[in-house]
Amino acid sequence: MKKISEYLFLYGIGGWIYYMLEILFRGFSHWSMFVLGGICMMFFSYQGQQVHWQDDFLRQVFRCSIFVTAAEFITGIIVNKWFALHVWDYSRMPFQLFGQICLPYTMLFTCLCAAGIYLSANILYLLYDEEKPQFMKKSILSNSKYKCYNEM
Repeated sequence: MKKISEYLFLYGIGGWIYYMLEILFRGFSHWSMFVLGGICMMFFSYQGQQVHWQDDFLRQVFRCSIFVTAAEFITGIIVNKWFALHVWDYSRMPFQLFGQICLPYTMLFTCLCAAGIYLSANILYLLYDEEKPQFMKKSILSNSKYKCYNEM
């Protein structure tokens, strides 16, 4: 029952944050963005708990960025193409796919993923007494075979 409460709370927080960000920057949003934001926030916490928040932070961000981009693409196909609700259209953006995802917004969502991972980990720790997040401080370069990177 505790896990259901955790995920519902994270879903609500993620949905509310994403919906409000859209209103703040676009001036409007759609209820499907609340759903998408909630699902993404739940994934941030799920993936982190699976690795006990021990995975390199950049690896977690990359994993979540892939998930968010895929979720946005699927949501876009359903909401914009199947139901023709025209919630967004990236067809004029560079490096876009069917007008549903594009590279500039993927990069923006990557930054939001970093914030979401950090937020979800600390919400679970502070409110639900879950495992304390221990984002490793090592970087990809510290695992390098070249000595000069390891000395930094």
